[in-house]
Amino acid sequence: MGMKRYVVEVEKAKEGGKGDSRPSVGPVYRNVLAKDGFRPLSNDVHSCWDVFCSSVEKYPNNPMLGQRQIIDGKAAGEYVWLTYKQVYDTVLKLGDSICTRGGINKGARCGIYGTNCTKWVVSMQACNAHSLHCVPLYDTLGAGAVKYIICHAEISIIFAEETKISEVLKTLPDTSKYLKTLVSFSTITNEQKQMAETCGLELYSWETFLHLGSSKDQYELPSKMRSDICTIMYTSGTTGEPKGVMITNESILSILSGVHHHLESMSEEFRASDVYFSYLPLAHIFDRVIEELFISTGASIGFWRGDVKLLIDDLKELKPTVFCSVPRVLDRIYSGLVEKISSSGFLKQTLFNVAYSYKLRNMSRGYKHEEAAPRFDKIIFNKVKEGLGGKLRLILSGAAPLSASVETFLRVVTCAHVLQGYGLTESCAGSFVAQPNELSMIGTVGPPLPNVDVCLMSVPEMGYDALAATAPRGEVLLRGSSLFSGYYKRQDLTKEVLVDGWFHTGDIGEWQPDGSMKIIDRKKNIFKLSQGEYVSVENLESIFSLVPIVDAIWIYGNSFESFLVAVVNPNKELLESWAAENGVPGDFDTICENSKTNAYILGELTSIAKEKKLKGFELVKAVHLDPLPFDMDRDLLTPTFKKKRSQFLKYYQNVVDGMYKSRR
Repeated sequence: MGMKRYVVEVEKAKEGGKGDSRPSVGPVYRNVLAKDGFRPLSNDVHSCWDVFCSSVEKYPNNPMLGQRQIIDGKAAGEYVWLTYKQVYDTVLKLGDSICTRGGINKGARCGIYGTNCTKWVVSMQACNAHSLHCVPLYDTLGAGAVKYIICHAEISIIFAEETKISEVLKTLPDTSKYLKTLVSFSTITNEQKQMAETCGLELYSWETFLHLGSSKDQYELPSKMRSDICTIMYTSGTTGEPKGVMITNESILSILSGVHHHLESMSEEFRASDVYFSYLPLAHIFDRVIEELFISTGASIGFWRGDVKLLIDDLKELKPTVFCSVPRVLDRIYSGLVEKISSSGFLKQTLFNVAYSYKLRNMSRGYKHEEAAPRFDKIIFNKVKEGLGGKLRLILSGAAPLSASVETFLRVVTCAHVLQGYGLTESCAGSFVAQPNELSMIGTVGPPLPNVDVCLMSVPEMGYDALAATAPRGEVLLRGSSLFSGYYKRQDLTKEVLVDGWFHTGDIGEWQPDGSMKIIDRKKNIFKLSQGEYVSVENLESIFSLVPIVDAIWIYGNSFESFLVAVVNPNKELLESWAAENGVPGDFDTICENSKTNAYILGELTSIAKEKKLKGFELVKAVHLDPLPFDMDRDLLTPTFKKKRSQFLKYYQNVVDGMYKSRR
C-alpha cells in the first residue's frame, strides 16, 4: 500500500478461506512514533490518583477547577477558581467522610450523577484516592437505566447534583438493598430526607457530609495497582440493557502516555498554562480522559453552566485554549457563522470570501494555518476567534463524524487546529486523531495514536476486503494496554468482542494512503447520532411495531444527523378504515400519500414512544408511508425475512434525503 508516512507495519496479513472459517485479516499497523515499541509508563505513577498528586506537588497554586460566579441567583460573573492544593484538601476531607460510612472499602462502587462541575471532579478524585470504582450515572441510556446501573453495579453511595436527587429517590425501594448513602452537591429538603429514611437511605447535603470525617483521624489511603479498576462506565447494549465497561488505571495511564507522545512530536503538547472548557459529559470516557490529561499537566478546567444556549457566552468568559466538542455543537457554530456572514453587507461578504479562498488555497499548498494568511487572520478571522474566547489553539471533535465542509470551514476561520478523533468507551476514548495542518486528513480520524496496534478484518457479507490492493476496508480491530478489561458481570459479552487480545469495534474503516483511517460504516445495527448518542435500531423497530396500524417499519439514522426517520408499511385494512372515518379520500396508495395520513401515523409512533418512555433522540421525527410491503423481490429482505439494511438505504435514499431536508 505504501502507507509509510504515519504508520508502520508490524505484523503480516492473515488470509482466511480454504478450510479456515475466519475472515481475512489485514496487516497490523502502529504509529511510526512507536515503531520500536510503545513508550513505557513512568515507574512512579501507578494510578490516576498518582497523576493528580504529582500535579498537586508541582503546581499547588495553579488554578485547577473553575465555575461561573453567581450574581443575583444567576451564573453571569467571572470564573471563580480552586487551586490544585485546595482541591486536594477538599478531596481528602470528602474521602474521610466516605470512610465513616460502613462497608465502603477498596473496590466498592460509588455513583456520580449530574452535570460537570467542581464537585463532580472532587467526588471522582475521592474515588481515585480510596480505590473506589467510580460509576457515572446518566439518564440518556433510557428509562430505568439509573435504577438498573445502581442494582447491577451494586452501588452503595452516590454523589448527585441537587436536581438529580429526586431521580435517585424514584428508584427506591428497588435499589435500597445496595444504596445506603446519597449526597447532594447542594442542599436537600426535609421531604426528601424523610422519603430516603423510610427506605433506609441516609441523605446528606454536601456541607454536612463533608464534615462527617472532620473530627476523625485521617484515614489511610489504600495501596493502588495499575491493574485496579478505576471506573465502570455504562454504555448502550444491543438488548437495551447498558453494559458496564471496566477501565483500569493502566488503561487511562496508557492513553495519557500515547496522547502526550503524539502531541510532543508536533510541539503541540498540553501545558500548565492551558485552559480547558468542560461541557462534554464527564459520564462519558471522552471528557473523563481529556480532563485527566489536563490534570496531569497542571492546567485549568472551567465548567459550563449546563445550558447549551449559553455555551458561547461561557466560552467567551473562560477564554479556553482547548475545546473538545461533538459535531452537533460544531454544526451550530458553523451555521451561526455562515448566517452572520450571509446577513452582512456586500462588501463584508466579498472581503470574507476573498480572505477565505486565499487562506484555504495556501493551506492546501502545505502552509501551516497560522502562516497561510496572517494579515487576513488579524483583519477578518480575528472576529471569529474572539467570538470563541480569543485564545483557542485546538478544537477536537469526537463521538461522531464531522462533515468535511464544516471541518474545512472551521480549520480556516477559527485560527485553531480543528481535528477529528476516534475511539470507544472500550478503547478508553483515544485510538486515532488527525494531524494538524494536514488538509488531506479532512473527513478522516487520522492515524492511530502511539499506544495501539490496528488492523482491519474483512467483512465478506458486506463486501469489505481487508486485503484489497487499494483502499483496504474492514472491521477495525484494536490491541493495546489502553483497552478495557471486560464488561462488568458479562463475561459472555466480553468474549464476543475481545478475541485473542484484539477488540472488535464493530466499526468499518478504510485505510487511506497516508496511514490515516476513515470510518465508513457500522457492522452491527447500532449507530450514533450527531450528538453522540447510541441508537439500537432493532430494539426501536420492535417497539414501534407494537402500533397496530404498522405492519412493518425500517428506521434510519446516521452520525451526520441528530434525529431518526422511518419508512412504514401501514396495515391496509386498519388504514382504510381510519381514512373513511376521517374523510381522507382515495385508494390505499392515495391515502398513503396524504399529508393528514402521514401526520396520523407519526403521531401514533410518538404515542407508543412516550408510552414506552423512550428518550427524545429515540423518537422518529419524519416518516414515509410505502403501500408496497417490504419484500425479497426488491432485495430488501433475506430468505429468512431479515432486513438488508444497506439495501434499504440504497433503495430509499431519495426518500431519506427528502425527509431530512423537509425537517431541517
